[in-house]
Amino acid sequence: QVRLVESGGGLVQPGGSLRLSCAASGGIFSINDMDWYRQAPGGERELVAGSTRSGYSNYADSVKGRFTISRDNAKNMVYLQMNSLKPEDTAVYYCNADGTVYNGPIQNNFRSWGQGIQVTVSS
Repeated sequence: QVRLVESGGGLVQPGGSLRLSCAASGGIFSINDMDWYRQAPGGERELVAGSTRSGYSNYADSVKGRFTISRDNAKNMVYLQMNSLKPEDTAVYYCNADGTVYNGPIQNNFRSWGQGIQVTVSS
């Protein structure tokens, strides 16, 4: 399994900004999609922003115009720039990636999750 590690979370006031980062590592692999999910207290995990290797991106309606997803394929990283943050953005944010991992002659599809990082928007 490819390992994903998130960073950049924390506490911010409403209207503020944060940038989340996610780094992928672990052997020989290629990534197709890299996405950001979030899960609010008592809620379901939901897709926030998704990206493809070719550069296509999509966003949940709730964050459109405020969040921007970007990728650095050479560094196996994905970012989420979050602007104009609202209290309802408070959640644990998870990085997700899928693609192909190579183990000697064995080739397998994978889907990996980061452990999550807390984002709290509060006065």
